[in-house]
Amino acid sequence: MKRNESVLGVVVTLAVAMLVLFGTCGGALAEYPESPVSLVVAYSPGGATDFQARIVTMMAAKEEYLGQPIVIINKPGAGGQVGWNWCVQKGTRDGYTMLAYNVPHFIAQSIVFRTKYNIRKFEPVANWGADPAVLIVPKDSPFNSVADLLAYARKNPGKVTMTGAGLYVGHHIAFLQFAKATGVKLTYIPEKGGVPAMQSVVAGKVKAGFNNLSDAYRNRERLKILAVADLQRHAFLPDVKTFKEMGIAVDDSSVNFRGVAFPAGVPQEVIAKAADVFPRMFKDKKTLKKMKASGSPVRVMSREQVKAMWQEREQYLKGLLKGLRKR
Repeated sequence: MKRNESVLGVVVTLAVAMLVLFGTCGGALAEYPESPVSLVVAYSPGGATDFQARIVTMMAAKEEYLGQPIVIINKPGAGGQVGWNWCVQKGTRDGYTMLAYNVPHFIAQSIVFRTKYNIRKFEPVANWGADPAVLIVPKDSPFNSVADLLAYARKNPGKVTMTGAGLYVGHHIAFLQFAKATGVKLTYIPEKGGVPAMQSVVAGKVKAGFNNLSDAYRNRERLKILAVADLQRHAFLPDVKTFKEMGIAVDDSSVNFRGVAFPAGVPQEVIAKAADVFPRMFKDKKTLKKMKASGSPVRVMSREQVKAMWQEREQYLKGLLKGLRKR
């Protein structure tokens, strides 16, 4: 009898211990986050992704949002590959490592290169913006239009150097479409991010470049913006025509969608909380005001909308890149 009582006591003790343990774990998840959260930006400080990430997360410490600040960590290189590979290989799975994603960048790279990431390696949380690529030249450039640039390029094959923020980022895709559509031989020079790409154009180190509309808008006193790679003109640059308007087959494939995600493996409770908080934070009046003032296009999307967009973009880019990769 005593032996049965002893066994029963052990079972009860274990049961209580398990309840305490799981109760504590549940409480910990409910408390997320208990300390600052890191957001890895795979591009240079000062570029559009970095600049916008700091704006859209500036309200994170408020109690109605995360209640903790978000710390930006820049890991630039290889058009985003360095930072995103790091997130997959070394990022924590406790919700304290997040990443800023760029589409089509990370999806196109996962198709073309042997990256550690693809759409199944990240858990989307929310999208904050959609930034078209624009064709830019230095302020003192002799080119005042796309027609001027093409006329020179046809007479000087390969001598028109153009830069962008890396390989198979939106800028590169816009370049490939532009080269294919015009049949002109152009030379693409990939940089380590939007900032060095912009600096190369401003300084006249290259003839032209593709860059983010938002970066070009902020630097418009030092540039000429010749065209927008989108299906319609943008409200920030109403006088700048789209390539489509000029009869050049460059569509919206290079539009840069930006948002936040986790490395795969983060607890669903944490993902669910973040997926609720971030869209509301992106739509905060102070955030929207600052984004508008800086010429940063906003397009807020929920986790489910981003998941659907990623899947659609992956399928679309597989087909698109087959016809562009030879250039």
